[in-house]
Amino acid sequence: MEYKSFLIKYGEIGVKGKNRYKFEDALVRQLGLALKPLGSAFHIVKEHGRIYVDMDGAYDYEDTIAALQRVFGVVSICPVLRLTERSEDAIAAEAVRFLREITAGEAKSFKVFTRRIDKNYPGTSEEISASLGAVLLDACPNLHVDVRNPEIRLNLEIRNEGILLYALSIPGPGGMPVGTAGHAMLLLSGGIDSPVAGYMIAKRGVQLEATYFHAPPYTSERAKQKVVDLARILARYAGPVRLHIVNFTDIQLYIYEKCPREELTIIMRRYMMRIAETIAKKNKGMALVTGESIGQVASQTVPSLLSTNEVCTLPVFRPLIGFDKQEIIERAEKMGSYETSILPFEDCCTIFVAKHPVTNPELSRIKKSEEKLAERIEELVETALRTEEIVLCEA
Repeated sequence: MEYKSFLIKYGEIGVKGKNRYKFEDALVRQLGLALKPLGSAFHIVKEHGRIYVDMDGAYDYEDTIAALQRVFGVVSICPVLRLTERSEDAIAAEAVRFLREITAGEAKSFKVFTRRIDKNYPGTSEEISASLGAVLLDACPNLHVDVRNPEIRLNLEIRNEGILLYALSIPGPGGMPVGTAGHAMLLLSGGIDSPVAGYMIAKRGVQLEATYFHAPPYTSERAKQKVVDLARILARYAGPVRLHIVNFTDIQLYIYEKCPREELTIIMRRYMMRIAETIAKKNKGMALVTGESIGQVASQTVPSLLSTNEVCTLPVFRPLIGFDKQEIIERAEKMGSYETSILPFEDCCTIFVAKHPVTNPELSRIKKSEEKLAERIEELVETALRTEEIVLCEA
């Protein structure tokens, strides 16, 4: 079956009341961005609370479905026949042709589900379903009715603007369209967790930028490229991601020189949060996003999180906070970032980690240790911010 139209179904958008059109328009924009790399054969149409992707010319079905399944806000994708002829005989003829083609003569059970949105159309939904079902049984000997668990759910929608006929509903990612819930800054490392955290926040409609802390020569250009590649994978779902690459070497070395070894991770993390927040505020960011999970490493115990949070005035979102590692890995595999995340190029956190990092830091002691940095730390932070590299990462 060669489809020329897809019905895009959404969920939460439908309960947005008078603001619903804003969310629909955002979804249309994101659909356009997702389909743009596939060519110009696609036309996105919004009609009476429904969104369609219509094709005008050749297209690749599998690639198109894959692109649509990466658009947050999409609950399901239904390849449809859009009929202009509204007579009962015309609908029945198309339904017979449709089922013959998709079953290819195989024995199948079916049920007809009718939605009569156009209340001027004669008959009730139940009457139309029964009449069409009888025609299909006569015309297709391979079919039989199963009202409880049909193999084929034939959907007929009778709308004012036309007739829809479809049997397939392909799940989308759900969530809300990116760009409908403000902007946030993701602290993106080369690990497994942070790309997944970005994915989950973007799924709630948040537009993302990202900050990566690079420490040459201790971390290589291949490590930096790995993070760029992760940002591009994230961009498949979140749209274009501006990646801010901050040279953190001098700050790390200064902390290493002046502060107790067991506190290095916490203090470095606090300066990362300060710098990421500064960049976020400069770019209209409203929150920070991290991939932290309680107890996964020393810097992610509850006392450690308290210490890092203390330097921030923006809210810090941690969508993975209650996940175990296997749950995070499964989500990374699903979004396609896992194989890149496990490439053996270490980031600056792993290079400078202490042998026995503190797991129950006292905030007063951490602040006291930071006083030893007073002579040069502000200058080093200003230099790091002034020399940041920005890479636009697109899918």
